[in-house]
Amino acid sequence: MGDRAIDGGLSSADAPEDAVPTLRQHAGMPPRRLLVLGAGRTLLATTVVLALYFVLPLDRDFSSRTLAGLVLGMVAVGLLVAWQVRAILRAQTPALRAVEALALSLPLFLVLFAVAYVILAASDPQAFSEPLNRVDGLYFVVTVFATVGFGDIAPVSEVARLLTTVQMVGDLLLIGLVLKVFLAAVDLGRRRAERLARPASEEPR
Repeated sequence: MGDRAIDGGLSSADAPEDAVPTLRQHAGMPPRRLLVLGAGRTLLATTVVLALYFVLPLDRDFSSRTLAGLVLGMVAVGLLVAWQVRAILRAQTPALRAVEALALSLPLFLVLFAVAYVILAASDPQAFSEPLNRVDGLYFVVTVFATVGFGDIAPVSEVARLLTTVQMVGDLLLIGLVLKVFLAAVDLGRRRAERLARPASEEPR
């Protein structure tokens, strides 16, 4: 019986081995506490990303190294998304975990382009319709993502327009593909959590 029940009737027979520690860790935890912890992790992740954006030195020339750093950053975001999908599938509250995942992936993606815009604007004052500081770079990247298009800041040089185009394509992928993957993972995670939470006596023999 000890092998069949985990913390109040959760069956380990059908549970993946890597899911068992997660179930044990969250077993008996009140939903309100899970929400508070999730909100805290979301706020912390966003704060850390923004703090790094405003603290890290960006006084360098725009070069191939800048583009290489942007590409590596986007690859890192892709790997992070893949890891987060696995975490959503294992989570006791998949929807909450998906919100946390999106709250980390989205700011990181936007900050990568904001950094590139700020470095480009410092290297080439004519790259945009007006000079960009860090706040301006963050503002511009969000307006591009939100497709607001106020027109107060616009890419002028070919490099600036190319970067903006790449961001717009990335925005579409993030909104369409990544969000759809997260939602599918939430659905699969909920089904797995319901199956694992089913008492052993109710499992088909």
